[in-house]
Amino acid sequence: MVKKIIDILAGLPMTIVSGIFLLLDLIPHLSGKTDMVYFDLLPFDPAWVSVIISGLPLLYLALWRIIHNRGISKISSALLISIAMIAAIAIGDLFAAGEVAFIMAIGAILEDATANRAKKGLKKLISLVPEMGRKITEGREEMIPVDKICEGDILRILPGETIPVDGKILSGATSVDQSVMTGESLPVDKEIGDEVYSGTLNCFGSIDISATKVGENSSLGKLIRMVQEAEDRQAPMQRIADKCASYLVPVALMIAVAAYIFTGNIVTAVTVLVVFCPCALVLATPTAVMAAIGQATKHGVIIKSGEALEKMGKVDTVAFDKTGTLTYGRLEVSDIISFDRDISREELLSLAASAEAKSEHPLGKAITDKGKSEGLTLSDTDVFKMTPGRGIYGEVRGYKLLCGSEKFIEENGITINDNLQSTLETLRSQGKASVLIARMGSEEEGGVIGVIALSDVLRREAADMVSRLKSMDTSTLLLTGDNEKTAEYFAHQVGITHLEAELLPEEKVRNIKRLQEENHVVCMIGDGINDAPALKTADVSVAMGSMGSDIAIEAADIALMSDDISKIPYLKRLSDATVRTIKFSISLSMCINFIAIILSLAQLLNPTTGALVHNAGSCFVVLIAALLYDRKFE
Repeated sequence: MVKKIIDILAGLPMTIVSGIFLLLDLIPHLSGKTDMVYFDLLPFDPAWVSVIISGLPLLYLALWRIIHNRGISKISSALLISIAMIAAIAIGDLFAAGEVAFIMAIGAILEDATANRAKKGLKKLISLVPEMGRKITEGREEMIPVDKICEGDILRILPGETIPVDGKILSGATSVDQSVMTGESLPVDKEIGDEVYSGTLNCFGSIDISATKVGENSSLGKLIRMVQEAEDRQAPMQRIADKCASYLVPVALMIAVAAYIFTGNIVTAVTVLVVFCPCALVLATPTAVMAAIGQATKHGVIIKSGEALEKMGKVDTVAFDKTGTLTYGRLEVSDIISFDRDISREELLSLAASAEAKSEHPLGKAITDKGKSEGLTLSDTDVFKMTPGRGIYGEVRGYKLLCGSEKFIEENGITINDNLQSTLETLRSQGKASVLIARMGSEEEGGVIGVIALSDVLRREAADMVSRLKSMDTSTLLLTGDNEKTAEYFAHQVGITHLEAELLPEEKVRNIKRLQEENHVVCMIGDGINDAPALKTADVSVAMGSMGSDIAIEAADIALMSDDISKIPYLKRLSDATVRTIKFSISLSMCINFIAIILSLAQLLNPTTGALVHNAGSCFVVLIAALLYDRKFE
């Protein structure tokens, strides 16, 4: 009950009320009519309202820390300000008491606003686990809860279903979208003996699998556990004022006591306590962080906490995922190569696009979209047959066509000659997926008539961004689930020399931990669900916001809402400027406090005028932070 009341008093609406009543009490002080009373409107001094609204939460916090904190952390900035507030009340200066409490309340609200983080990502990750699985027992299908599945159980996965556990394929062939685990932009063809992972999507064929890892031991279970562990390791940012409080409180009390002993004036001692309050110190960090977050928001960058902003400036290593981060994460036709003199490039694309028009495979859809975008005439397919994980057969304009993988073409009795093999190797070295188009017929008419290669599309700004990071003495690293050839090609294109390919989520985490153990401050940039553990493990993390998964966005500290990775160098500059602003504001506030203490000891300030000087220091801090909002960092 007490905690609820305190939370209400510390909230923004009641703090606004506190400020209004403090302003009412300030009017007579500014006008010089200190004998003005409010009994015509109020039966009490308005400052009492500020003392109660803003002072009680402050006093509660100070007492809570004394009771629950350990060691020197019992002494906090809240304790010093509470002592000053009580002392001001004791000598009847309610304005000074209300003012220090009100400034502290504003600082707490700003601090909460900068540190607020969403917690939805883990729930969304858990929701990826299907509730039921199709168990096969003596030829019978039975739907059972996923938590009842045991290792060795035989499960049947139909097209379009999410695989509930890790397993090995016993029968059937398919293509599996395992971007959840690896971030690969293409579905992976699977056949008997291949492994499949929980949380991945069976795209086409029906398969029977033997469960090998279930529950928390499954790939998705490990993914969830890693995100939870990384979340638990995130310690809340400790206020700078509280770090200094162990020194400020005893020093302030000693100076106040000494002032009373030498002057014999209790008012002087209370004035020292009032001007010594570290309110400007408390405001320095949250106001600068709020201004920087606002500045970043204007540029389409969402920063979730001041801690992330501060750490971004210390980053010396940036690790990138590939798909959806350095690339757009969409497949496009990159090469159309005809091996038949009688078939032009346009004719080859038209035939392949027509044959693939009924295909649901991403490669087939991309080829059909390319044909349509070039305005080619697509013909109806007289006969269409799809072999999951292999390719398709279609009859178009009298041609009996096979479109698919190298293995699919060879299985249908068509030979892959050395010239074609060399072309395929070249395309593979460029990180491209190849679809062979073959014509079935006699030995003279049949054979491979062409190849259509598809590739993910590199972001135009990627190479320049990497170059700018290097100029800022920041090293770059590629961590991807894609195959090594593809990773090497794209890394070379953007200028990244260090890379790790074919990684599962836990392997990305291991690579980041290794860098941290080598005393590197690591920033991870990714867009997929599979990146969530790595994003949480890194010192600071950035997610691609507009196309990235919700889970990656929730796991990251920063989100790029326009997917513009050229903002990464901007983020580092903004972070550096914010840290410099905070340090300058702290130094300025300490100087103002020092001068105010001297003036207090000289009895040139009383608690009321001391509170006004104290308030001026807080205003300076806010103004300096406001300048950060409009600075140029591009």
